[in-house]
Amino acid sequence: MSIQTRRERERAERERLIIRAARELAESEGWDAVTTRRLAQEIEYSQPVLYSHFKGKDAIMAAVAIEGCADLAVELRAARTAVADPRRVLADVAAAYVGFAERRPALYDAMFTHIVDLPFATAEAPPALQEAFGELRETVRPLMRDDETEADLGALTEVFWGGLHGLVTLMRNGRFRREHHDRRMAILLDRLSR
Repeated sequence: MSIQTRRERERAERERLIIRAARELAESEGWDAVTTRRLAQEIEYSQPVLYSHFKGKDAIMAAVAIEGCADLAVELRAARTAVADPRRVLADVAAAYVGFAERRPALYDAMFTHIVDLPFATAEAPPALQEAFGELRETVRPLMRDDETEADLGALTEVFWGGLHGLVTLMRNGRFRREHHDRRMAILLDRLSR
């Protein structure tokens, strides 16, 4: 193994270590606790080492968001491919999405509520973002009418995602009562699957 290959491998490992430490710290104490100083202490590297990988906290949060989207895509794909009935798939994917947001609130916030410097809804979006959106798109594709276009599919996918995100966010923030969650989800899924 060449010295260059070893250095690249070590650099990639440090990046993974920084991202993992940021995720763990955010989940245990919130994003306000994630600072470059605190991360440097957690991973036992100096702040300049962190800055050699990331420009600052926002860049770290963007890296966390990308990794989170990859994780979400895996969970959505598993739910989407587990059954054949399109209505059941819609319900299972919705449940997987909500479950992900509930289990990983700080990660979900980095992905979808905090401002991060990532291009969403463009061809330049990182592959992990495209994969997560693609899983939602493939979930609603079987529900399309014959006269609808790919543009309609994109819009329907955004409505599905927006509905899920809105319900999750409003419930997590105490704006919606948790005991009505199942009923709200049933209404959303019923309207989408008509």
